[in-house]
Amino acid sequence: MSDLSEYEEMYLKRMFEFQNSEPGAMLKTTELANIMSVSPASATEMIQRLASRDMVTHIPYRGCRLTPSGFHIAASIKRREGLLEILLADVIGYTGDVSEAACKMEHDMTPELEAAIDRMLGYPDRNLAGKKIPVIQRSIELDHSNLLLPISSAPLGMESTVEVIALDSTDKMTLKGIGLNIGSVIVKGESEIFCDGSSIEISEILSRKILVRVGGQ
Repeated sequence: MSDLSEYEEMYLKRMFEFQNSEPGAMLKTTELANIMSVSPASATEMIQRLASRDMVTHIPYRGCRLTPSGFHIAASIKRREGLLEILLADVIGYTGDVSEAACKMEHDMTPELEAAIDRMLGYPDRNLAGKKIPVIQRSIELDHSNLLLPISSAPLGMESTVEVIALDSTDKMTLKGIGLNIGSVIVKGESEIFCDGSSIEISEILSRKILVRVGGQ
């Protein structure tokens, strides 16, 4: 997406978070230094570096703000973080520090991988904390055919085939008891889910950890 370093991306992301929380306000250098846990001199140096690349506007003695290009890049970084948190917590079932893991991974994600994860998750509009996921420069693919998606994100009325059940053995046995296995055909309706033609009930959490191939047979 860019040739920014991980540290530069972190600055842009924190500035993006500030602008979202206080629209119209200038972020003072001392505030940014506190946010980044660095000295004011280090923050000033980074602001000047980003300003030279037209990503930040800096007004001496007042503060700084992201430029439109800086805002777009920062929005994508923030979106990657949100998508990874959902993937780690809801799909993979990662039990460690989700925020820390997502923060480490977001800087090495290519646009192609970001788009694939976004599509697989069904283009979520909220992160785990319920805050809006940025949509700037987001490409949404309306044709879901042959995509691998969680049941929770599967399109209504389309047949899908279960390919991955990311659950422990106890939950898998529970699903087996209601007839849901690898290869089962799923159709999601407005208010219920059908498995091989029979209506079943599964929680929202479980539905995020069962991946189906849309249109797959």
